[in-house]
Amino acid sequence: MKTVWIMAALLVGSAVPAWAADTFDIAITVDDLPAHGQLPPGMTRAGIAASHIKSFKAHGVPEAFGFVNAARLADDTGNAVVLDIWRQAGYPLGNHTYSHMNIEKAASLEAWQADVIAGEPAVASKMEGAFWRYLRFPYLSVGTTRRDEAFVFLRDRGYKIADVSIAFSDWDYTDAYARCVGKADIASIERMKVHYLQGVDTGIANMKENSRRVYGRVIPQVLLTHIGGWSAVTLPDVLARLDAAGARYVTLAQAQADPAYAEPGGGSVISRTASKNNIMLVKDASSEPTLDLKSICK
Repeated sequence: MKTVWIMAALLVGSAVPAWAADTFDIAITVDDLPAHGQLPPGMTRAGIAASHIKSFKAHGVPEAFGFVNAARLADDTGNAVVLDIWRQAGYPLGNHTYSHMNIEKAASLEAWQADVIAGEPAVASKMEGAFWRYLRFPYLSVGTTRRDEAFVFLRDRGYKIADVSIAFSDWDYTDAYARCVGKADIASIERMKVHYLQGVDTGIANMKENSRRVYGRVIPQVLLTHIGGWSAVTLPDVLARLDAAGARYVTLAQAQADPAYAEPGGGSVISRTASKNNIMLVKDASSEPTLDLKSICK
């Protein structure tokens, strides 16, 4: 009961900012299926997936593209059901490489290519008859000296690159949340929640301003989130904030049909285009004290 209460406490008392709801399209993508980060006590991987699906459906999200690290299927026999839950919801799966290999740190380009190929069977088997050849680069790193060769390799295998334009750094909170749940440290969880949701508010506002600076308009967005315990319990608040900001949920293909995504790359499409064109972006200006998420609840 204590764990349930801690999770419920995250979902109350958060005010949604009264922003002007100038609409924008946004596609939802979820990395690291079937398992991301430490598992909080009282949660299961299947439960985390089901919680994501429930939140997406409640907010009218037509597609949440899940990107799979197939190596995690062997970690626990309960992990495989996550992909089934995703597909039963009507949401697609794509490749995130077999072991979440960073192309920049791989022993060789060939080793990274082999990791991409090794990730394919688990995805293809769940996506029979549907297009699944989207690749999300781990760490959003496309490499430097290996970039062009990697793009040719992916093109020859029929892949499209799943880009990103906005993220709220949910991955930074995942393991800290698991530790705090384990210690029933409700005060620390509440501090994390306030800090995180302020970052969401700032991130949405900055996305709009930076998009206008770079493109003269708010381009269709691609949100990156992860299938962790923290993401599951905060997702209703995140989606409520996106709703209030004017989000219209679309598919990944619809978002990336915009000319802003014509040239794929690493990191955020907005930040790399700004860098290319020497455009200064507005930076986060949080009034909240910095949280040491690596040491909290240890």
